[in-house]
Amino acid sequence: MPRVSEEHLERRRQQILDAAQLCFARKGFYETSMQDIFSESGLSAGAVYRYFKSKDDIIAALATETTVELRARMTEAIRTDPPPTPAQFVSLIAEYIVSQSGPEGRVRLAPQAWALALVRPDASDYVKAAVLAMRDLWHEYAERMRDVGWLPADADTHAVATVLIGLLPGFMLQHLIIGDLEPETLARGVAILLPFDQPAAHSTDALSDVRSSRSTRGSDPLAHQP
Repeated sequence: MPRVSEEHLERRRQQILDAAQLCFARKGFYETSMQDIFSESGLSAGAVYRYFKSKDDIIAALATETTVELRARMTEAIRTDPPPTPAQFVSLIAEYIVSQSGPEGRVRLAPQAWALALVRPDASDYVKAAVLAMRDLWHEYAERMRDVGWLPADADTHAVATVLIGLLPGFMLQHLIIGDLEPETLARGVAILLPFDQPAAHSTDALSDVRSSRSTRGSDPLAHQP
């Protein structure tokens, strides 16, 4: 019998995760049963359990995957030369959040994962790892800000990172729950609080390669910067 290819195994694993994502987005983690995931994926219980031992394992895998693309976009933006201003940077991230926050979007899973991490130690490990990975990127960005002279040479970049990372959960909750906050509003607020000079044009051009799909409901948030 021929061996199952790694590509096939990965496709099957992703099929299960995609089905679970839809179920979780619709019903929440607690209300979704493994039977729901079996039905949505079109796979048998045995096929699903071959890849994931429990619903918690699926939740952990999704919590990890959810931030992978966002971290890649952030890393590329941070390493442009010169780096984006804080307003540009948060607008890049906020646009991605919006693009993934539809009725079945992965961003909608994030607040549920945070709540789960408070009561389930096994889920807490995965969520903590994802948050720390994000904070490391904000720390790298704070160091870039210091290196280009936007922060004092002796600035506590760890403290800066812990403040900046807090902007995005607040944006996410307002966008998902209240529904009246857009990326350009966040960008304007950050530009007022942190009014750095606009970077050179080539930095803005480089950022366009890593930005998520822009919302068609508003103007470019970069246009509102000083």
